[in-house]
Amino acid sequence: MLFTIFCIDKPGQADKRAAAMPGHVEYLSAQTEIKNIMSGPLMDDEMENVVGSLYVLDAPDRSTIEEFTKGDPLVAADIWQSVEIRAFNKRVDNRD
Repeated sequence: MLFTIFCIDKPGQADKRAAAMPGHVEYLSAQTEIKNIMSGPLMDDEMENVVGSLYVLDAPDRSTIEEFTKGDPLVAADIWQSVEIRAFNKRVDNRD
């Protein structure tokens, strides 16, 4: 089942985010129950500043996604102002 996680950073989190990134990348790589279809930082319109994170993940159920989110080092770094998890019904996929 596909899920999205849409996260918006609190203002002024660039340094905390940068410090947490090595652990975050390692955490993503270590996942076995979740397939990371696509993920990355949300950017401002000038593509200069990170403003959040977006994930598209394949997981057995919502509780697996919730546990994944709780364990993310970016959560431990307390950089996100909001986190929204939603089931996702993919209808179009034009990635090459």
